[in-house]
Amino acid sequence: MDFKELFRTLRRRWKTIVALALIATFGSLALSLTTTPTYESKTKIYVTSDTSTLQDQYAATLYASQRIASYAELANHRVLLQRVVDDLDLDMTASELAEKVKAEVETSTVILQITVTDTSAKRAQEIANAEADQLVEFLQELETPSTSDVSQILPTITDPATFNANPVAPRTVLNTVVALLIGLTLGTAVAVARELLDQTVSSAEDVDKATQVPIMAAIGLDPSVAKDPLLTDLTTFSPRAEAFRLLRTNLQFLDLDHPPRSIVITSSVSGEGKTTAATNLAVALAQAGRRVLLVDGDLRRPRVAALLGLEGSIGLTTVLVGRTKIEESVQKHEASGVFVLASGPTPPNPSEILQAKATHDLLGKLRDTYDMVIIDAPPLLPVADAAILATATDGAIIVTRHGKTTRDQLEGAATRLNTVGARTFGVVLNMVPKRFGQMNYYYYYYAEESQPSGGKRSAGRGKG
Repeated sequence: MDFKELFRTLRRRWKTIVALALIATFGSLALSLTTTPTYESKTKIYVTSDTSTLQDQYAATLYASQRIASYAELANHRVLLQRVVDDLDLDMTASELAEKVKAEVETSTVILQITVTDTSAKRAQEIANAEADQLVEFLQELETPSTSDVSQILPTITDPATFNANPVAPRTVLNTVVALLIGLTLGTAVAVARELLDQTVSSAEDVDKATQVPIMAAIGLDPSVAKDPLLTDLTTFSPRAEAFRLLRTNLQFLDLDHPPRSIVITSSVSGEGKTTAATNLAVALAQAGRRVLLVDGDLRRPRVAALLGLEGSIGLTTVLVGRTKIEESVQKHEASGVFVLASGPTPPNPSEILQAKATHDLLGKLRDTYDMVIIDAPPLLPVADAAILATATDGAIIVTRHGKTTRDQLEGAATRLNTVGARTFGVVLNMVPKRFGQMNYYYYYYAEESQPSGGKRSAGRGKG
């Protein structure tokens, strides 16, 4: 992943990064605010011996430096700590006091530093002073030979216990900043990991690798689709309407010598918006003055008639079995001018019906009758219907859902078409979020333009 891909990943996954950063920041802040503040007091003891000559001083210093580490360990000796507890009348045991006292030797010296932490600044100072006094006496006792009354070492308190009114923990500001940085780092790592593990179609490169065909249009994610699915429900300058006009234009330039006149609109799996895309493409072509027939070739789950508010009981299957004639089965959607051949009653054997010679002959007749025939077909992967229809037409367009359909599913759908020798004109990338504007900049250009006054056009869903 190069820097450009990383930047795109951060743009796409910014919600993940921000969420983890906020969780870490507020978690650290909440922990800091609920933690009892602790205060610190320090004191220092210099350890040497009373000598008169320089040679004796060197020997005493060497002796002290060899034993200073042991003196630091004695600072947490149970006997010594109990003396401190008794001296200050503390409401704690020697073991509990040991957790508050820390002794360490300053590097390359014979200076012993004692640090005491406590929830009270004053008590921390008192304990540090008492600890230093008791340690001095305790060391002198230990270093006094049985044959003498004089200690061999001379420990001296050089720095009395300090008083610090500012707590040393929690460090709210520092902890919050560190937590924010950790959250951002973790969020970035999670975002990159999700991007690397994400197998869904989310870019033009994904489409090209899976199908080796171009993206003919990118339809933006529009929450109003459920309420206003058709282009006739939208204003002229609607970004969704402009996207389908772009698809219409690209369709006209597919093959200038032999322009397609019958096209199957399909998808890899269900739920990718193929029916709405097929219907709106037919509407866009009709708005350009073309005589368009929309055929509901999904004999398993037909939706075109319901979408347009037309009668669905008469259509393709009634024509094929001879119950109705083609002329009386075709309806017209008055609001758009699109001619519609519904699916008719659902048969028990859709694949066999679509594969029959009568179906191919009918599609050929319709191709010669209309300027453009758009066929809404079932998904490619679950059933073979779409592949069968694609062989009886000029080719197919695959509708794929951004961020939902996997690359394997799209590749499998394209392979199905290639296997039967059908032509794949291109891919329509559907439900593209706005943050992917670099992919569908033409779509959102119109979204940012000022809309003409007057609101929506009167759509109306006519019945032929």
